[in-house]
Amino acid sequence: MASGLFNRRDVIAYFIVAAIGASLQLIAGSLLQDWFQLSYQEALFVGYLVAFLAGFFLTKLFAFNAKNSAQTKREVVKFTLVSIISCFITVYGSSLLYDYSTSKFEMLTFLIPFSVKEVNLNKLASQLVGMGLSFINNYTLHKSFTFRNTGFYEKLKNLLSL
Repeated sequence: MASGLFNRRDVIAYFIVAAIGASLQLIAGSLLQDWFQLSYQEALFVGYLVAFLAGFFLTKLFAFNAKNSAQTKREVVKFTLVSIISCFITVYGSSLLYDYSTSKFEMLTFLIPFSVKEVNLNKLASQLVGMGLSFINNYTLHKSFTFRNTGFYEKLKNLLSL
């Protein structure tokens, strides 16, 4: 079962990598909204891009035994394709959940002790759910597609005449 889709070692390693990316995304998104007055959806998108940049290298190094593969260019292309799907899940899923939560429930906020930072719990919960759905999508596709030789990259190169 160690080579199966959901083996313990890969799930734990990927969860740690994803937690680092999610932390980067939450921090970047929060700071961008505070400092640059970006909308919630814009901050989600830019935060996702920040996490994407770190995500490939961390995933390649620490998850799926891919650090010694000689197919980095191929993995970057496939990682990017999977990440585009994940970006839509994170940004639009979180945004839709946030809009729904504000239309059905009251806005909940929390002041971080000993600071002036107020956390919008509706936004935070929506983003965590969106990132959770994105995590499932990413893990499954990266494990079975990105860091595996599927023949897709060769077909894409032939299609594009590269």
